[in-house]
Amino acid sequence: MSRHIRKAAELRDGGCVFAGCGAPTWWCDVHHLAHWIDGGDTSLENSALLCERHHTKVHHGFRVERQPDGRWRTYRPDGTAITTPAPLLSPAA
Repeated sequence: MSRHIRKAAELRDGGCVFAGCGAPTWWCDVHHLAHWIDGGDTSLENSALLCERHHTKVHHGFRVERQPDGRWRTYRPDGTAITTPAPLLSPAA
């Protein structure tokens, strides 16, 4: 993975893209969404930042996908989506 692709992924993703994870960029690997052995190219479009823990999970059945609007979705091995609650809004002062 070139340093240019890594830097672009860091700027785009801001950290681990797995649902609910807050790992910073420097804890993350650049993951091929479609593995290179299966014809996936080494490009920004085919990459995602994942921390070591979630990178391992993705290689054991979990899946991350970037939606057309740029948001990431995470799926369990059975295909169900992992969702996180919306942030709570603080009351107006």
